Amino acid sequence: MPVETETGVLYCNDNLERLAVLPDECVDLIYLDPPFFSNRVYEVIWGDEAEVRSFEDRWEGGIQHYVGWMRDRVAEMYRVLKSAGSLYLHCDPHASHYLKVMLDQIFGMSNFQDEIVWERTNAHNMRSKVWPRVNDVILFYTKTRNGFTFNPQYTAYGPEQLGRFKKDREGRLYKAENLTFSTPNATRQFEWRGTKPPPNRSWGFSLEQLEEMYAEGRILLKRDGSPRMDGWKIYLEETKGKLVGTNWTDIERISNTAAERLGYPTQKPEALLERIIRASSNQGDIILDPFCGCGTTVSVAHALKRQWIGIDISPTAMEIMRRRLWNQRRFTPVIVDVPETEDELRYLKPFEFQNYVINALNGTHSPKKTGDMGVDGYWFFTRDPIQVKQQEHVGRPILDEFETAMHREKATVGYVVAFSFTRGAVEEVARAQAENGLNVRLIRVKELLMMTRRPGNPLEKFGPQPEGDVIPLPPQRKPSELPTAEELVASDRSVG
Repeated sequence: MPVETETGVLYCNDNLERLAVLPDECVDLIYLDPPFFSNRVYEVIWGDEAEVRSFEDRWEGGIQHYVGWMRDRVAEMYRVLKSAGSLYLHCDPHASHYLKVMLDQIFGMSNFQDEIVWERTNAHNMRSKVWPRVNDVILFYTKTRNGFTFNPQYTAYGPEQLGRFKKDREGRLYKAENLTFSTPNATRQFEWRGTKPPPNRSWGFSLEQLEEMYAEGRILLKRDGSPRMDGWKIYLEETKGKLVGTNWTDIERISNTAAERLGYPTQKPEALLERIIRASSNQGDIILDPFCGCGTTVSVAHALKRQWIGIDISPTAMEIMRRRLWNQRRFTPVIVDVPETEDELRYLKPFEFQNYVINALNGTHSPKKTGDMGVDGYWFFTRDPIQVKQQEHVGRPILDEFETAMHREKATVGYVVAFSFTRGAVEEVARAQAENGLNVRLIRVKELLMMTRRPGNPLEKFGPQPEGDVIPLPPQRKPSELPTAEELVASDRSVG
């Protein structure tokens, strides 16, 4: 592995920018589940402004523009893929044919291996005038025609397959398979113990192998004692199960009650990624997911002892994946390019900035994205209101409005976050405390950054206030009291 290829890393970037700086041929397997062309409702998952911009870039101009947007990224994926590597692109039937043509052009038609059909749900009556749409498509390409990594996968036999097995005298289950192959081979059309294959078939084994199987009692015999051509005994315990083909009907979508469910609307089941990763990689290989969303790929790769790299444009997704990897795998990833300075936060788009602040406070978002009546979010444990202002010198008028919102919410504690506050704002906080019993806590962005850099709960009191006019925040909570990834996803979905 090249030294410069770090793994266990989540990059908060447009994947085109991040892919461009990865080394050539550094990745063994790529799985990508880009936003589907058919579903604009789920396109902007978190409400991050970066996602909104990306959404607009992809959709303006229709399918050809979408495919062109994808082409630039897939070209970079081809470059970073090793010669024995594979790529699986997950899409739906609206764009699969367009994407396949694009992939043929980049990978070469001869390197198209399979079109996998995943039956992700059962038929419903909502599309009664046409066939119900119940499947997604996964396009499987390799960088080279031969020599790529592939480990066949098997599933347990169903009742129909198990019905083919019979019990022998010892009670062992076996089935009978043909001893001949359909390909004629003159050297294997010999007569053996009174039996000879027909002209269009040949023995599948050499004479020595047949004799060895006969001696072991692995050949079923006719009444006259000659071997049956369909008499090769295979015991159930020796089989690996049913070989998985390209129609995947055995992996259920994530139900509303599934333990792995995070609430992320396009979340894929771990069983789906486990099959792909087991099939097209080995332990120690590097897995890349350039649209990693809520982190199913990286979580499963980690569990299967693969190395991994994840890319997503959303800062909120980074936090969800960080919590998921810790909760599920007890692993803390390196996260790169999430805003870390006042200047970087200052130039974020409004919704991105709001998301960052509320997540940094372990808060939940207001159900309303606009028209929030002065409340942008709530402190997770006590539902105290939070207002976020991407401004300098926030003054008394904004504090007056927030106090009105606190009265409406019947709250006695609230938080206002901004880059700085005027003396009038500080005086208003003191007046509201003295006259109305309202405890308004002012948090500067630079102090928020100090909190998020400290271990433990971001709301831990972090020491003396530099300017002495910020009221200390609540004390540190136990790790078990922090909101889970599932709760953060549910909260952030309400923003969109």
